[in-house]
Amino acid sequence: MNYLNFDTVFKRFILALFFFGAFNAKPQEKVSIIPRPAVLDLHEGFFLFSGHTSINFDRKDRSLTETALYLRGHIHKLAGYDLLLNDRQARSTVHLQLVNDTCIASEGYILEVTPQKITIQARTTSGLFYGLQSIIQTMPPIRTNERISVPCLTVKDAPRFPWRGMHLDVSRHFWDTDMIKEFLDLMAAYKMNTFHWHLVDDQGWRIQIRKYPRLTDIGAWRAGSPKARSKGRGSDNLVHGGYYTQEQIREIVRYAAARHITVVPELEMPGHSSAAIAAYPYLSCFPREKTSINSDMTSSKAISILASGGIKIVPETWGVYDDVLCAGNDSSFQFIQDVLDELLTLFPSKIIHVGGDECPKTNWQRCAACQRRIMQYKLKNEHELQSYFIKRIGDYLTAKGRRLIGWDEILEGGLAPDAIVMSWRGEEGGIEAASMDHFVVMSPQKPCYFDHFQAGPEGEPDAFGGMNTLRDVYQYEPIPKMLSLSKSNYVLGAQANVWTEYISTREQLEYMLLPRMPALSETLWSPTNGKDWIDFNERLTVHIRGFEQKGIRYCRPKPSADK
Repeated sequence: MNYLNFDTVFKRFILALFFFGAFNAKPQEKVSIIPRPAVLDLHEGFFLFSGHTSINFDRKDRSLTETALYLRGHIHKLAGYDLLLNDRQARSTVHLQLVNDTCIASEGYILEVTPQKITIQARTTSGLFYGLQSIIQTMPPIRTNERISVPCLTVKDAPRFPWRGMHLDVSRHFWDTDMIKEFLDLMAAYKMNTFHWHLVDDQGWRIQIRKYPRLTDIGAWRAGSPKARSKGRGSDNLVHGGYYTQEQIREIVRYAAARHITVVPELEMPGHSSAAIAAYPYLSCFPREKTSINSDMTSSKAISILASGGIKIVPETWGVYDDVLCAGNDSSFQFIQDVLDELLTLFPSKIIHVGGDECPKTNWQRCAACQRRIMQYKLKNEHELQSYFIKRIGDYLTAKGRRLIGWDEILEGGLAPDAIVMSWRGEEGGIEAASMDHFVVMSPQKPCYFDHFQAGPEGEPDAFGGMNTLRDVYQYEPIPKMLSLSKSNYVLGAQANVWTEYISTREQLEYMLLPRMPALSETLWSPTNGKDWIDFNERLTVHIRGFEQKGIRYCRPKPSADK
């Protein structure tokens, strides 16, 4: 059977059963909430929104007011009218209630929908917000002439993991604030709560630091990028760059906070720092040595600059560079501390990502200052020198009331006290860290790298490589089997990483996110005994129709994925 035709018929079948009440099976087959709630019971009837519906809440609580206005704004977008606020004469009501009930998890909620009243109870406004997302998912995705209704139901729900993350690399390709907001809106719709913002890498520095203006004057721009894989080798010779002003950063942080998303910034160190070194060469072990380039993939402008006496440039090819921050020079640490001082005023997150991955030791091995540092602190080798580097920054963050997280390479040479490990090279690093009573975020390349293909190289946009299908993501279990129950408590959750070497357009980014993000959200939110691959695909069909109506690009799951 042709999949497209089957898909169309199936959608109509689902809709018919939904509106005519023909389902006698699972309640979740009538509503298409993702991630699947822990408990959902459907009842007869519907709640209808209208201009006579009031949102009732405690006006003295600012967070409740913001939550109420979020719902009001969404209904206005869908229906064109404004809901009333605390109106005693209203014909129907939505009640947002914070309750001191320890039976409700900190991000959990209880939702009750009757024909005249919707009640959401939670211990936190985050829980109330997630209850709203469940309601919103039962509504039309775009504005229509139909009335806005919610089926009568009871939901008792809470997330399985506290860290439900999405990462976005803005160094390889820069994304404007509108795209970042769309990214955050997608996260919020699926109850994801941590945005890991990869702001710094070799190919571009993306955050304004007032004390070091050359970071954005120089480090935020490169003269070319490698051609897409499908077009072969060579440079596109197009200037690429951009950065976020500090006010734009604050705007994004506020936007995320209104959606109960914590923004965790990443300031990559000591490797992947070529853009900073291009701006301030003294940060390198060898400031007079030219940036290493791949001549057949580097722009003609960059080659000309180096040929005419230029020393350091922002690299234009992907990969790992030997030119890293000098660990033997105190000026490197002063630079990082100065940058952190400004960064910490912008991001309220208690956790700060410092990278720590893929740091070649070649330059350190031949750097006199780095070798003196090794001797001074009786370090065994350059791996312990990296551990010294990360621990020193960790101590600085601790003194500022923050906590360090880094990629699993920070385990090499000894782990900094209280450091959180993000395990990306498989699960081994996470297992090792949890076994030492360190908190862990699982993010293995298989299946959590969303820059990999999801349906196969044929007919898909360029990707970094590898294959992480929708089913791979849905069936992922973040807690490794070999961890004991006590050690498994150190697994905070997981996240997907979106590296953008081969992702350069909004449409392509949407395609790589969807529908894998909804699958990950259910993996991280729903109880393991409530997950059902076939049921998920049925609910996903409704969400896919919403993507189409909104004009959002996505990867259509292959028929074989349902088997």
